Amino acid sequence: MLPTFYQTLLEKYLTPSQLITLKMLVWLLQQQKQVRIERLAAALPLPIQQNSRRRHLQRFLSLNALSVVLLWFPLIEEILKRHFQPQSQLIIALDRTQWKENNVLMVSAIYQRRALPIFWLLLEKDGSSNLTEQQKVLRPVIRLLRKYNLVVLGDREFHSVELAYWLQKQQVNFVLRQKQDTTFRQQRQKFQPLSSIAIYPGIRQFYTDINLTQKKDLVASI
Repeated sequence: MLPTFYQTLLEKYLTPSQLITLKMLVWLLQQQKQVRIERLAAALPLPIQQNSRRRHLQRFLSLNALSVVLLWFPLIEEILKRHFQPQSQLIIALDRTQWKENNVLMVSAIYQRRALPIFWLLLEKDGSSNLTEQQKVLRPVIRLLRKYNLVVLGDREFHSVELAYWLQKQQVNFVLRQKQDTTFRQQRQKFQPLSSIAIYPGIRQFYTDINLTQKKDLVASI
């Protein structure tokens, strides 16, 4: 069920019985397509009472070994190594989604029009993320993937000047979508909103060495 390199890595951190539980859990998630403990416990193929199966799953899911950094980072490294050469361009998407009551800030690698999740943060609030939270979710990813030429993509939630400055200091390229009312200024011209640019689907325009927003000393290309 699991690829060989998954199995090799997981055997370092999980006992044989824990690895069997993980395989059963992966199989159940594929079959049930739900993450409710009660539903998974009812279908778990172990010869014990359902309450015991539920407690078994709860104990397994609370293991310290089930760590994103400990288990998933080596796996995602191996996955990306099979598809990208060192120093090649790797596009990283920064996004936030509201899933039921969970507000999730996530960083994913883009490969063949698919997003491979790398690291995520559950926000203890509703609404948009702030710079501190964005840095918290990006830092471990930048360290992990430092061998690649990273390009961070962000939608309008991540349009801030401060995030752009911080990414520049990390020597990471970025493309951050801007709001229409964001102002810019070309040399010896007045500030104007991006909405003033006459651009239509199928048309591209590239501006270099402009002042983006009226905050001091921010020069950019759009």
